[in-house]
Amino acid sequence: MTKHIKGNVHWVGKTDWEIRRFHGEEYSTHRGSTYNSYLIKEEKTVLIDTVWMPYAKEFIANLKKEVDLDKVDYIVANHAEIDHSGALGELMKLIPGKPIYCTRAATMSLKGHYHQDWNFQVVKTGDRLDLGNGKELVFIEAPMLHWPDSMFTYMTGENILFSNDAFGQHYANEHLFNDLVDGCELMAEAMKYYANILTPFSHFVREKIAQWSDLNLPLDVIAPSHGVVWRQNPSQIVERYKEWSGDYQEKQATIIYNTMWNGTKAMAENIVAGLKRSLGDEWNVKMFSVSKGDKNDIITEVFKSKLVVAGCPTINKGVLSAMSGILEEIRGLAFKNKKAAAFGAFGWSGEGAKMVEDGLKKAGFEIVAEPMKAMWAPDEESLEKCREFGHRLAQSVK
Repeated sequence: MTKHIKGNVHWVGKTDWEIRRFHGEEYSTHRGSTYNSYLIKEEKTVLIDTVWMPYAKEFIANLKKEVDLDKVDYIVANHAEIDHSGALGELMKLIPGKPIYCTRAATMSLKGHYHQDWNFQVVKTGDRLDLGNGKELVFIEAPMLHWPDSMFTYMTGENILFSNDAFGQHYANEHLFNDLVDGCELMAEAMKYYANILTPFSHFVREKIAQWSDLNLPLDVIAPSHGVVWRQNPSQIVERYKEWSGDYQEKQATIIYNTMWNGTKAMAENIVAGLKRSLGDEWNVKMFSVSKGDKNDIITEVFKSKLVVAGCPTINKGVLSAMSGILEEIRGLAFKNKKAAAFGAFGWSGEGAKMVEDGLKKAGFEIVAEPMKAMWAPDEESLEKCREFGHRLAQSVK
């Protein structure tokens, strides 16, 4: 079912209510997702992006109900990743030779995915495409938001920014627009998306927002390629991106741990108690098991935090796989301006806590205390030391 966006622009995408993992198995989508494609029908007819490959035939069947495919003049590929370009292969079988407007890097990606030498029209920032009726598309390269091939497309007259993966969310909803959905859910999903996908590219986010401001273009709608369309005060998500890209943190301390026989868990609980006692009610103190919690949700909490405390027991002169895995994810996301410390129980050799600390250092965190270690099941004396450890950590961030 199509949905009207503004003027002669319609959404012709796909709502995926069932998807629960994205990027292979790497990203959790508790609320599903959408693959947003947009159809512009002015004097010239333009299709902006498509949908994920499993829905290609359904997408084309629905598109045929909206437009004679032969009358599509141009295709715009803002980004070549297959959740956006997945229907191109089927579409181009039906309308071979139609020009595809994209960045030079996108031609490489699209050829790599589909092994076809389609009619690529390479564009760069500032290039324009006349739609007739006094309206144009303006292309804006957006490398590393979040692939090297990414770009935005702006439609004059309607003042719509088709932003592809920027300003999006994995969020399926029967309502397409930001003013019709639960605002708290929406912002939670937008933050999760930023924290887990765009954080490493925060420098590019800041640059692109500054460049956008310099263009001084009116903005009525931001139409991303996942989630809802921002039509009510669309600049609000731009302002949030400014915040999130600026080494973001809230008054939050997050404890992540895994455990074998609950010794490290007991340490975590008592470190939490020490933090809470010292930080007071204006701070959030949260604790997560990395082996039982959702890693993307945990990473979002790390993104919000000023202080991260990570704990793991020692096994085979190393750490448990869930902890090593999430520390590697955190390293890759390149969070900035965060303090950290490590802890862990052990029975014999006791290297685990130091290895966790090394992982936190590799992630760029400032270590504010020596690792806290407890042998075997921590006794009351050890647990009191954990509470005192939490108190000391609190002083480092107050």
